[in-house]
Amino acid sequence: MSKVTMTKSRWIALLLGVVVCLSASAQTELKKVAPKRAALKELQLDTTKRLNREELPQQPVMLKEAPQQMQLTPVSDKVPTETVAPAPAPTRKKKQEAEQDSVSKRVRSRREVEPQPTTLPDTLTAPADTTSERYVYLLHADETRYNQRINPDAQILVGDVVFRHDSMYMYCDSALFYESSNSLDAYGNVRMHQGDTLHLYGDRLHYNGDEMLAKVRENVVMIDKQMTLTTDSLNYDRTLNLGYYFNWGTVEDTLNVLTSEWGEYDTQTSEAIFNYEVKLTNPNFVLTSDTLHYNTKTQIATIVGPSNIDSDKNNIYSTLGRYYTAEEHAELLNRSVLTNEDKRLVGDSIYYDRNNGYGEAFNNVVMDDFAGKTRLTGDYTYYNELTDSAYATQRAVAIDYSQGDSLFIHGDTLRMLTRFPDTDSVFRVVQAFRKVRIYREDVQAVCDSMVFNSLDSCMTMFYDPVVWNGPQQVLGEVIRVYMNDSTVEWAHVENQALIVEQVDSVNFNQISGREIKAYFKDGGIDKSDVIGNVLVVYYYTEVGDSIAYGMNTTEASLLTAYMKDRQVDKLVITDQSNGVFYPITQIPPGKDKLSNFAWLHKLRPMNKYDIMVWRGKDEDQKLKVVTRREVPLPTLKGILDKK
Repeated sequence: MSKVTMTKSRWIALLLGVVVCLSASAQTELKKVAPKRAALKELQLDTTKRLNREELPQQPVMLKEAPQQMQLTPVSDKVPTETVAPAPAPTRKKKQEAEQDSVSKRVRSRREVEPQPTTLPDTLTAPADTTSERYVYLLHADETRYNQRINPDAQILVGDVVFRHDSMYMYCDSALFYESSNSLDAYGNVRMHQGDTLHLYGDRLHYNGDEMLAKVRENVVMIDKQMTLTTDSLNYDRTLNLGYYFNWGTVEDTLNVLTSEWGEYDTQTSEAIFNYEVKLTNPNFVLTSDTLHYNTKTQIATIVGPSNIDSDKNNIYSTLGRYYTAEEHAELLNRSVLTNEDKRLVGDSIYYDRNNGYGEAFNNVVMDDFAGKTRLTGDYTYYNELTDSAYATQRAVAIDYSQGDSLFIHGDTLRMLTRFPDTDSVFRVVQAFRKVRIYREDVQAVCDSMVFNSLDSCMTMFYDPVVWNGPQQVLGEVIRVYMNDSTVEWAHVENQALIVEQVDSVNFNQISGREIKAYFKDGGIDKSDVIGNVLVVYYYTEVGDSIAYGMNTTEASLLTAYMKDRQVDKLVITDQSNGVFYPITQIPPGKDKLSNFAWLHKLRPMNKYDIMVWRGKDEDQKLKVVTRREVPLPTLKGILDKK
């Protein structure tokens, strides 16, 4: 018994010793870890406080909130009053609370998110750090829900929903927010605002924050400064600042309205591109095209495809050019065509000013007057539609095709004028200046200047004019040609008049006088009256033979020459004359040529292309300069003095 008690006492003493040792060791260890435990407890208290601060309110819900630098404004009252799109059906209350708790934990786990107040401040400003620009932030929603069974990745947001991505703010009535894919679907009264210039409205929106791409559908309206774009479907790429539609749309600014099947608009440059059935409507004209570029800031339409511009009296066709719709003038390329009633202007490039009523064409210009059956060509042409006048330079050619045979006129400058337009006394004037050359199959001419007046159908040639008709050559100081229905009726040669007809290679018939009146028939000279100081050199030939056997020289005051087959048939002298006949072998030297004789065949235009090559007279072939005094008109004083 005592032995057992002894044994128990020893075991108890041994256990007490062990306990004392362990207690001492534990106290030593506790002294070592006491500072760490205090720090851990302090960290735990701080963490608890943070979690308490970060607890999200039930209404309004603040999810994925912006950094603290952001100041927020309340939801604008400018939300369009449209029908709110139905949000997804809510779940049971308990499940909803559990889902909200789960969302809260997920939001707290994002280290970059800072707590936000439950009410919205007065202003909205962009965050200072660039890392936040990649995420779409939910700024406000009246209510948030989850449906793990139907759409587990989406936050269901209802009531005054506000998002922000970088500098773009998005508003809607309800939305599905996909936090994992940084995207959202918005419904009802959708609005997007970027700064104070770009505003985008619609009924539905899908926005991808990673691609910065907004897809707006139904009743879409984009407003950028003074431009308004309306369509049914619009994609807006924020990376490129580009909005584009693909199922018809309308762009309207302060001046023009543009519609097309496909179009895009650059909010940074205000440049729009339209394709397929493009129509630009202006109060003064309508532009239709297949492809058109338009700048809403400058209001310049750039034509890059087949286009027509129609107004009351004008039509412009072009495949490349610019039309300044505000100033109403155009710069057109690629053989554009300007049509004004019965006139048409074509050139490699055209400048047209609609307000001032004139157009300029450059290079390979063709201007047609269909009513007058005339054409004006050159490398530069100016046309004034208000005065119905035009002029051409640089390889200028005027063509009259009113008759079967066309008449070609070339000069350094050609001008067409209309006198007294819009009246019963209207008539046309055609002027040609410097190095004028004329060609038609039956008549050719050269001179320094020419004027044609439709009032009396007279074409007047000045300064060393020469006219050829078949084998005859006519020259003088001034030649007036009178026409009837574009055919020559008669001609009047004034001062130093000379008719030369080639008989053979060395002999020429010659008639000179103060003036000559030549009458035409069937396109050739039928009869000529030579008046004053008539001198004649005439060769006689056998009938049917062109070899001359004699020559006659005659002096008279009046002579009539009759032509047959475009050759002199007979001469009739109706006044006293002196004449001498010389056999062909006994002609004295110098008698076979008149003092003013000149055979200018080298100047003669040989075809319509030859009129472009100027060949002038030699010095010894030019007409003499004659100074004539004007006859003084009688005065009343002179008449009384004579009495």
